[in-house]
Amino acid sequence: MKTRKLLLVLLCAVLLVVYYLMGTDYLKQQQEREVLASQIAEATQALAQIPAPPADLEEQLAAAQTSLEGIRNSFPSKLNSTRIINTILKLADEVGVKAIPLITQPWAIESVSDYDYFVFRLNIAVTGTFAQLVSFLNQLENGELETLIVENFRVSRVTESSGAESTPGDNTQVNASLDIAIHSQSPTIDQ
Repeated sequence: MKTRKLLLVLLCAVLLVVYYLMGTDYLKQQQEREVLASQIAEATQALAQIPAPPADLEEQLAAAQTSLEGIRNSFPSKLNSTRIINTILKLADEVGVKAIPLITQPWAIESVSDYDYFVFRLNIAVTGTFAQLVSFLNQLENGELETLIVENFRVSRVTESSGAESTPGDNTQVNASLDIAIHSQSPTIDQ
């Protein structure tokens, strides 16, 4: 009889432990369900605030792709390096500045947004007045070489060693260094 009571007490203890474990697990799942329900409600509200896509989305995409291809194809074919330098030197002469190409790099292929382009880089030293330099830069960026980019520009005033007064404003003599890049189409334009 003692064993029977002991087994009955032990069985009750085991049942209490199992009931406790199942009850706490149920409470945890109930809390998780409430959290998930609130997250679903927030996501549903956020989804309701998203506007419907325009009806002509495919047409807009096709037009944008056509425009992109047109712009990509508007890049000039590989240009002649000597012609580029001569164009820049002629422009400098017309404006009245002294331009000397210091460093040229060979044509290189660079990737921009999964497309390859030829890039020709050169460094030019320019000397003249501030007004001439501004005119030169303006005509250089808006001139014949449409894909020309001034990547780096450094300017300094010419120091006068004779002790004469420097002229203020647009007549100030300056030295400038320009790093220029000219882009053109790569030979594999159909990618």
